Amino acid sequence: MREEYLQEAAAIIDDPNILVNVVSRRVKQLRAGNRPLVESLERLSPEDIALREIIEGKISYEPPTEEELAKRS
Repeated sequence: MREEYLQEAAAIIDDPNILVNVVSRRVKQLRAGNRPLVESLERLSPEDIALREIIEGKISYEPPTEEELAKRS
């Protein structure tokens, strides 16, 4: 995993736990055959692709609302 991608993505999703969860879910999707949402001239690992997708705004995270949290209880 490239450190510069990780730092840029961490500036967008500042909670490290959430960042790890978003990246790991996307990596699972990529390994299952989903196509990358970003193009690259070089060969990137699934982790780097997921981080690039976050950096370029192709995938994001929205925290649950109070109402959604109340429904889970």
